[in-house]
Amino acid sequence: MEFTDTLKQNHEFRRLYSKGKSAVTPYLVLYARKGRRKQNRIGFTVSTKIGNAVTRNRVRRRLRELYRIHEREFLTGMDIVVVARGRAVGAQYMQLERAFLGACRKLALLRDTGGSDL
Repeated sequence: MEFTDTLKQNHEFRRLYSKGKSAVTPYLVLYARKGRRKQNRIGFTVSTKIGNAVTRNRVRRRLRELYRIHEREFLTGMDIVVVARGRAVGAQYMQLERAFLGACRKLALLRDTGGSDL
C-alpha cells in the first residue's frame, strides 16, 4: 500500500473502537477517526470465530486488496479499522467491495471524484 501504514498496537485498535465513528454492513464493520499523521493508517481484524487460519487469511487478503485498489480515493490522515463479520467468508468479491465502499461513504472517507464506479 503506497500511501498507508498499518495499525499494529492493541491500544490503537481500542482507541478507534471507543472513540471512532463506525459503519456497519452485513459483511464488515468499519471504524474511522481522524489521525495525527498525514498519511492513513489501516488495520484489519478477523476473529477466530470466522474459521480456521486459511479462511481468516483469505478474508483478510480480500479486504486488504479492496483497500489497496481504492487507496487513492481516500482522504488522508485517517485511522481506519476493518472488522470482518461471519458473512464475509461466503461473500463474492463484488458484494464485499460494495459493502466496503458503502461503509466508507457513510463515514465520509472518500474524496469526491465526480463519478460513480458502482
